[in-house]
Amino acid sequence: MKVKRIASLLLASVMTFSLVGCGGGSAAPAADTTAEEAPAAEASTEEASTEEAAAEETADTAETTEEATEEVAATDGEPISLNMWCIATESDSNRHSYEAAIADMAEKYPNVTFTWEAFENQSYKTKIKAAVSANEMPDIFFTWSCAFLGDFVEAGKVYCLDDAYENYKSELPEVMMGNSTYDGKHYGVPLTMNIVGLFANMDLLKEAGYDEIPGTYDEFIACCDALKEKGIIPFGCAGKETWCVTEYLESVIEKSAGADTLNEIFAGKATWDNQDVADAVDTFQGLVNNGYFDPSGIGLTNDEVKNNFMAGKYAFYMNGTWNCADFAANEDFKDKVKVSEFPVINADKAKLGQLIGGPSDTLAVAASSEHAEEAAEYAFELGKLICHYGYLDGCGLPAWTPYGDTSSVNELTQTVAGIVANADTMVLFGDTAMTADSANTYLSYVDQVYGCLLDGKQFIEGLAKDIQ
Repeated sequence: MKVKRIASLLLASVMTFSLVGCGGGSAAPAADTTAEEAPAAEASTEEASTEEAAAEETADTAETTEEATEEVAATDGEPISLNMWCIATESDSNRHSYEAAIADMAEKYPNVTFTWEAFENQSYKTKIKAAVSANEMPDIFFTWSCAFLGDFVEAGKVYCLDDAYENYKSELPEVMMGNSTYDGKHYGVPLTMNIVGLFANMDLLKEAGYDEIPGTYDEFIACCDALKEKGIIPFGCAGKETWCVTEYLESVIEKSAGADTLNEIFAGKATWDNQDVADAVDTFQGLVNNGYFDPSGIGLTNDEVKNNFMAGKYAFYMNGTWNCADFAANEDFKDKVKVSEFPVINADKAKLGQLIGGPSDTLAVAASSEHAEEAAEYAFELGKLICHYGYLDGCGLPAWTPYGDTSSVNELTQTVAGIVANADTMVLFGDTAMTADSANTYLSYVDQVYGCLLDGKQFIEGLAKDIQ
């Protein structure tokens, strides 16, 4: 089956680079290789039939495990209450996967009274950090992996999941746990994984004379100029949410300076004072100054920009591939949109297959939870279901081994799976890969770049001084 084959290719490929973006703190990388060192994509092609059989066998195991869990929960569970915080707001692409998973959990664990709250992405980062500092955390909480979660682990505020993980190893590959493993211990339940995608409204591109997303940077710039001549804005970007700006800037840096350079900088192993990075920042700022970005975007939220893109105001939208779900679900838009990776700017330093993203979305358990052991089991079961429904919805690629009927996965998500399966290296999102203090400093500088208050030289010199 096509989708199952894509999933097996994806899981094999991800094993070569799932933790490349992590560094600093007490994080212990599970893998720091590239496709050249372990050509998983090629191997997966040769072993596809074997992997499909293994996936089907795992699916049977998962179903058996679920049935057993239902029986135990229904007969042996003591009545307890658990609560969770997350970012699956009403407008979030992942909302349905959370709702469906929580509904299933209510049947599996009738002994658990479960409540949950969802918060907007940016405000949640502040809220969860404050809760950790005050030791007022929910039993289960959404977090980003690597340094973001690592800060909480280092403070002793997160429950170790080693014992609970033993029951899920057959369904959740160890390599997928790498971004939430610190000093050899597991502290997070991964959900889905995503990359930054270059989404395009093909109806608008056709107006400018393009039937496909341009594959080279020169062609891409020519396309942007052609769009402008037609009165079409090439890009929309939410300046009110700086993480959205990083989706553009980090892609430009990666495809200019190379993935290894950006990984080393995010990990704190190299300085920001790098001329290639400065040139990349100037390149990004040139796109802004050339009128390729909607000038009103600096005051818009991501939801507003995303809706504008679907309404036909912009030709391109650079953001996480979790958006595949909403795009595929929109009957008026789903046949207009395609996705690819950002083109290479400097072929001497970068190449196709170097992507921004990786396994990051995670559930963790508070060490202060009155029912931490039960919450750990609940988090794994809930995480598996969120991953399952999220994958079916197209909100991301699965960290867990896919099971059941996956034939409904949309074409956009299948395209993303193919991009990831052929990837060379991943660089985890900068504000996740870096420690909290460094990430805040970094985002401040990114915000100033988008507002054209800093150029490339000022960007690298300032960050080298304030972070390194």
